[in-house]
Amino acid sequence: MDAQGRGRADDIDPADQWVLNPNTGEYELRLTPSAPQSSVPGPRRAASRTGAAARAAGKSAQGAAGGTAGGAVRNRAAAPGRETRTAPGREVPPQRRRRGAPEEPSPGRRGRRPANKAKKAVLWTGGIMAFVVVAAAAGAYLYIEHLNDNITSISDDGASTGGFSKDKAINILLIGTDKRTGAGNGSYGDKGSAGHADTTILLHVSKDRSNATALSIPRDLIVDIPDCQTEQEDGTQKVIAGETGVRFNTSLGQEGRTPSCTMRTVTELTGIKPDNFMVADFNAVKTLTSAVGGVEVCLAKDINDPDSKLNLTKGEHVIEGEQALAFVRTRHSVGFGGDLSRIGLQQQFLSALMRKLKSNDTLTSPTKMIKLAEAGTKALTVDSNLNSIDKLKDLGLELGKLNTKNLTFTTIPVIDNPAEKVKATVVLNETKAPEVFEAIRNDVSFTAVKQQKRQEAAAVAARLKGTKADPSEVRVQVMNGGAPAGSAQETLTWLQTEEGVDKSENAGNAPATLAKTTLEYAPDQADQARRLAAIMGLSGSAMKPGKSVTNSQGLPTMTLTLGKDFKGAGVSLTAPTKAPDVEKSTADKVECAK
Repeated sequence: MDAQGRGRADDIDPADQWVLNPNTGEYELRLTPSAPQSSVPGPRRAASRTGAAARAAGKSAQGAAGGTAGGAVRNRAAAPGRETRTAPGREVPPQRRRRGAPEEPSPGRRGRRPANKAKKAVLWTGGIMAFVVVAAAAGAYLYIEHLNDNITSISDDGASTGGFSKDKAINILLIGTDKRTGAGNGSYGDKGSAGHADTTILLHVSKDRSNATALSIPRDLIVDIPDCQTEQEDGTQKVIAGETGVRFNTSLGQEGRTPSCTMRTVTELTGIKPDNFMVADFNAVKTLTSAVGGVEVCLAKDINDPDSKLNLTKGEHVIEGEQALAFVRTRHSVGFGGDLSRIGLQQQFLSALMRKLKSNDTLTSPTKMIKLAEAGTKALTVDSNLNSIDKLKDLGLELGKLNTKNLTFTTIPVIDNPAEKVKATVVLNETKAPEVFEAIRNDVSFTAVKQQKRQEAAAVAARLKGTKADPSEVRVQVMNGGAPAGSAQETLTWLQTEEGVDKSENAGNAPATLAKTTLEYAPDQADQARRLAAIMGLSGSAMKPGKSVTNSQGLPTMTLTLGKDFKGAGVSLTAPTKAPDVEKSTADKVECAK
């Protein structure tokens, strides 16, 4: 009785009549194969051998028959010299194996312990894998947060479009400053520089991402800097007064101007409003080139420039760090020894950097990509619309669609300043520069585009070909869709009095604002559309085949909607379809600096 009270009678453990059901995860009472199994959860094995739970289980199990899980019966003989009590029709519970005794296999018996070990192994392995996955996800999250912390951003002060869009052309203003921050950079002279716009490039990426134009802006170009509202370091707003007839590089740093002032100056100069800006100092050149393992450049002659500290022999070289910085700074030893010659050198360097960034050597190297992410986020200052690694990633994906052979580098056409005896500054070439600005505004490629694009352009141009109706037969309603107030009436008066388009009328404001003027017409009005396009100076892209509307007399009429590009009645609206002939280079070619 005492043995049974302790849960053991001649090694027969009443708690052993409970087994774990692998399907439910609960312990169940072992019965004969013909008896229904209990669905009542049994005691845990560890608890069944000690304490009240074990004793209760022992008492309740006296005289019960047992079987294996799934109905297999284990026969166990009664202890010698003891009476075996059984219920009618029940078998004696099989004898529990003594501790340390070898287990005797029985027919139909399953080895519970090996199964438990296997189950534990699976659970252990699964737990390890879960930990690894969670740790990796946490690590990635922490690393992204680390990169976000690296990013320095400042307000664009409302000078941008609000940020690039994936479905539109992209204009990024890249500003290289002469600020001597970072280890060793104070030795380059002008140690206390506020960081002027020393090297500035307006990067235009076409809407379809098939081509891009990098337009360099000379630092010594004479421009007008508009008034600029800026956010100060303490969060207050300050309007910095503009200046006329000053060097472009003073649009940053001078008088406390921020990159937003440079953006406004570019908009004033080119008519192109940047979406975002990026600012790089001396350190950026050094760290970015080292991150990708150096870039390949070429010299047509030996160069030893003590000012920039560039000392390289003729031929090809792979440069990084201090040597890369010396390369982009040198000017006295290349070309005519001025800033325009240095711009050409910098364009060659950026072409080389683009080739390296797009190379498999970089894109397939996790080490280089991590170094590049670290260097890029630390070295660049961006506007507040690019202040996270996600936004920079999205921009990078858009730029990554470019083929380097369709990335053109060119410089704003300029001439020496005629007002100076000693030529130190330049002014716009008023003949060529406006053509360059207009081509970029109209998303015109400076490189050869795909055959499909040429075919599309030809189809658009074909809209202008064919018979033209007499002006008196042209029926059109004029709407204002973004032009200055009064433009619709001004155009209507001009058409009727100067061009003989009598069947025209003012339809007021358009339902939506348009960037460009459009002429919508039905197929049977094509001859009228061609005549009006010739009068207005509209390009084929402005002509939109569609449907006609009804005028005030109930007659079908075309719709002319004046957009933001409208320059006044009688001023041609033909957009360029071909880039102007300017000096340029493409990023896919290695050129040797002369």
